[in-house]
Formats: sequence, C-alpha cells, structure tokens
Amino acid sequence: MGKWGKNGRMYAGEAYKYLEKYLPTQDDEIVERVIETSRVTRVTKGGKRSTYRAFCIVGNQKGAVGYGIGKAPEPADAIRKAVNRAKKNMYLVPMVGGTIPHEVEGRFSTSRIIMKPAAPGTGIIAGGVARTLLSAAGVKDILTKSIGGNNPINLVNAMFDAFSKLRTLSFQAKLRGKKTRELLSSSTS
Repeated sequence: MGKWGKNGRMYAGEAYKYLEKYLPTQDDEIVERVIETSRVTRVTKGGKRSTYRAFCIVGNQKGAVGYGIGKAPEPADAIRKAVNRAKKNMYLVPMVGGTIPHEVEGRFSTSRIIMKPAAPGTGIIAGGVARTLLSAAGVKDILTKSIGGNNPINLVNAMFDAFSKLRTLSFQAKLRGKKTRELLSSSTS
C-alpha cells in the first residue's frame, strides 16, 4: 500500500520493490493500448497554452506489462512519449498458469481493486482499464472488483500495488532462503 506524504497525498514509495523489471527485446511483440488522451491548458502571461496528455499501457501478453504518461503539443507526439516511457517501465506479473497465484487487494489514493484467481475458461472478469491492463499482461482467467475512485491512473497504480503483493511458491521460497520442496513438506506436516 502507498504512504502518505507531507501534503496529504498518497504516493507509492517502494510498492513495486518485489516486482521484477522487464526489458523488452527486439523480438517481443509489444501490444500498445492508449487509455486516455486529454487536452491540458496552462495559463501564462502571454495567454493560454494547450498541450496534450496521453496515458498508455504496453504488454507482451506473456506476463510483462507497463504504463506511461506523455505530454506534448500534439496528440501523436504525446502518445509516442507515453509508449516509450511505458516500455522503459515494464514489470513481470507473477502468474501461475493463466491466472494469479492467490487473492490480493491493491490500493492507491482513492482507488481500490480486489483480484481473485479464477478457474480455466472463466476469462477476464474486469471492466475498463483493468481489463485492458490484464489482457496486455497475458492473464487469461481472473475475477476483479474495482471499489472507490475510477480514475484510470490511480486504478493502474492500485493494480501494480496488488501485483507487488503477489507471491508465487518459488518466489516465497527464494525470499525465505529455502527450496520449494522444503516449503511444501513443512505445510503438509
């Protein structure tokens, strides 16, 4: 979960510290999705200046996904900047089969998302930005529920907070300094 800053604003802190960074290669087929473009106006002494802001999600549909925001005088340039930033900001999503390992909840600012693993064949039960992000990541079966604010940027940050809390069995064994077999044998006894 995020932390409260000086001005009462929520920030992620080291929320993604357990997510593994992913660097795309030339061979990867990266899927690019534009979530939102908006016109932003700044008032200066000389008058109003308009720029565009773009919010994009990229993924390789094999477990890696990222997001980025770009601003430029033209929408096409803003989208290009956002996609480039998203490619530099990609993380691996912990998955087991086509779903997540366990139920998890992520929070950021006023947005909250609950994600649950689903049986094969269920599909992606999610709405809006959550569906786009999960399909770009390559998740096949999942149940999600978004609660609170539905601002796309906050919702994506909440989803990455949830991804950082996911633990596969092999990762948990690595964190504890044990082998996977040792964890399985201790849980059955």
